[in-house]
Amino acid sequence: MEIYREKKTILSEMGNQMAEAAVKKAKQLGIKINVAIVDEGGHLVHFRRMDQAPILSIEIAQNKAYTAIAFGLPTHEWHPLIRNEPALREGIVHTPRLVVFGGGFPIKIGDEIIGGIGISGGSADEDMACCQAALSLIQ
Repeated sequence: MEIYREKKTILSEMGNQMAEAAVKKAKQLGIKINVAIVDEGGHLVHFRRMDQAPILSIEIAQNKAYTAIAFGLPTHEWHPLIRNEPALREGIVHTPRLVVFGGGFPIKIGDEIIGGIGISGGSADEDMACCQAALSLIQ
């Protein structure tokens, strides 16, 4: 019987590199973003706020990263799952830290979640594009 398992986790230095890639993409898109990187347990590992990025988006970015690791799903996949389930749709949105629109992705090595990234400041599509630029460092 196994009594423990070893887990991989994202480190701050990779979080920094991913944030840099996301910021580079944001500059190309002409937007100001907040970038949050969390470990597999949802704990903040790295955070970056571009000058003049929306202040409200600080918490949204962190919550997107948390949501992404909580169920291992990108945040944009939540709404299609709940939109046709009235009880779930109306109830789950009261779950603290849950975000159901684009801009959060789990960070994976193979099938193992090692962390999450959340970006907020642009449209959902722009935030997702910045996430993809960051994730390209790992994939």
